[in-house]
Amino acid sequence: MSELKQIPFEEEAPDIKEKVCGYWTKRADSFLVQRQHELNSPKAAKWLAEIKAQIAKVRSSEAKEIRILDIGCGTGYFPVLLGREGYEITGIDLTSEMVEKARLLVAENAPYPKKVEILQMDAEKPAFADESFDVILSRNLTWTLPHPIEAYREWHRVLKKGGVLLNFDAEYAKGAHNLKSSDNLAHKNISDAMKDECHAIYHMLTISALDRPAWDAEVLKQVGFTQVQCDTSFADRMFTEKDEFYIPDKMFMIVAAKG
Repeated sequence: MSELKQIPFEEEAPDIKEKVCGYWTKRADSFLVQRQHELNSPKAAKWLAEIKAQIAKVRSSEAKEIRILDIGCGTGYFPVLLGREGYEITGIDLTSEMVEKARLLVAENAPYPKKVEILQMDAEKPAFADESFDVILSRNLTWTLPHPIEAYREWHRVLKKGGVLLNFDAEYAKGAHNLKSSDNLAHKNISDAMKDECHAIYHMLTISALDRPAWDAEVLKQVGFTQVQCDTSFADRMFTEKDEFYIPDKMFMIVAAKG
């Protein structure tokens, strides 16, 4: 663990979380619209197939209920998608506007509202008891975290033995020029000022310079996860069409179990 401690995450700008929240506060309205479109698109079935394939491997799946935690839930895409399937899912997000929009999306779409909960909470400090969840999901969150090692430790803590972590992310900072690319269809309606703000956040975060997902895999093993796998071909399966959700940066999937 000594090599990980040498990475100066503790030296991140003290207001970096406020900057991240400020950015996503301004993105909340358009993000809600995009996620609603995605729920009604062929992408929904693809996401569901990928996630359910991993849930099927959870050793505690014989239990009547599979408890899922979506960390950095944004406007509630996974809570709705998995709520429709009858899963008990809790979504958390640091940004109050995202939480508000997520609750709206759930209310308008999820047929199992009693099994879906949205809470405002810090991804690096989830306020849950040890071993509370069978599955933890995260999509496009880790790249925004000032202290990802702390987050991974906490995610391991709240995951049940036999449970699984699914982390979907990309090296967005290394492809920062893609923000203004004509191929970046997911961001085509975002102003250049917002893209510049996102670019600036990339450069404030130490994680932006790391070799991912190899770095994540090493950290996950050292904090106690087992059977860690990095699927760098995930984007080739998920983003086969250049539709309104397409981003040139290749998303990877990390799967890690808690033994």
